[in-house]
Amino acid sequence: MTIYCQHANRGKTQILAVYRNGGDAESSTVTSLDSPDLAAPVVDALNRISALATVPVSIFDERERRVASYPTEHLAALTDRAARADLLSGAHSLWYESVCLELHQALADLDDALAVVPQPVRVAVEAELEMEARELRDALDEYSEAIPSPEGNRRSWDHEQPFVPYGGGSPLLRTAAREQLDREEEGLTAEQRADAVANLRVLVTAFEESPAARAGSGVFSVEYPEIFAEPYDADHLFLTVRVPEPDGTGKGAWCIEICRWEPDDPDEEGEDEYSSATGEPVLECRLTAVPRPDDISGLLSRLVAEPELLPVWAETEVGDPLVGTKFVVTTVSR
Repeated sequence: MTIYCQHANRGKTQILAVYRNGGDAESSTVTSLDSPDLAAPVVDALNRISALATVPVSIFDERERRVASYPTEHLAALTDRAARADLLSGAHSLWYESVCLELHQALADLDDALAVVPQPVRVAVEAELEMEARELRDALDEYSEAIPSPEGNRRSWDHEQPFVPYGGGSPLLRTAAREQLDREEEGLTAEQRADAVANLRVLVTAFEESPAARAGSGVFSVEYPEIFAEPYDADHLFLTVRVPEPDGTGKGAWCIEICRWEPDDPDEEGEDEYSSATGEPVLECRLTAVPRPDDISGLLSRLVAEPELLPVWAETEVGDPLVGTKFVVTTVSR
């Protein structure tokens, strides 16, 4: 329920916490650093942590035509390092577990940012997270149990009005993203939902561990149920890594597929760019077991470093692996 920013002051860079106190916005100094370069990653991580912690407890879970609250267990991870493991072990819903996964990454990014700053700064940031978590819990107790917040609490929280950066720094926190993931799990049993969450974790972890998440040499994205990878200068080819349909329909297995964009207008054949196009399958590698995240991230790493491999992979025959990988082609459609 706090927005963080940095501010130059007398040769230092201050990190400020901005929050609502009743109807007003107030700020307080968290700490100060010698340079904005040191402050920027701390501010970014704090903003993501605040948004990912606050948004789930500020909205209703409306799956299955009901109105319920999302869990609050993720708040423990803000102050208890041992509780971070719990962010990766739940099966509440695809959206909530996705938020927990991103919160886990944001906390890890904060650790990295704090590893290069003086000890007093680390202590101040830890104290800030403790205050954020404590006052958010107090506000939730007042909202749900009518337990008055302790005197001296300064940070206000309102249900459905979280005070966080616009968009929370994550497309995942948008209503459309939540509703899309809710649709993905409609009609699932508890066991199917748990399998879907486990597959989601593998997919997102693999993507985040690869350079694809930061690549500027093409279009690389992850959005359940697939990773999409289209490096530049790949002869209109793209690659997807897709998880099984959670309800057991479809191909029923993890699948790596290479496709080619075919122009909808035949007159554009041979052009560098098409006004509109349809992806047509070239080949697929259907997997017999859930892949390891590092195998998928290794595939993406090769593609980022050597985009010219994609046309080479597209010529692979059935029974042969994609060059430099463990993934064996099972179907060719070219």
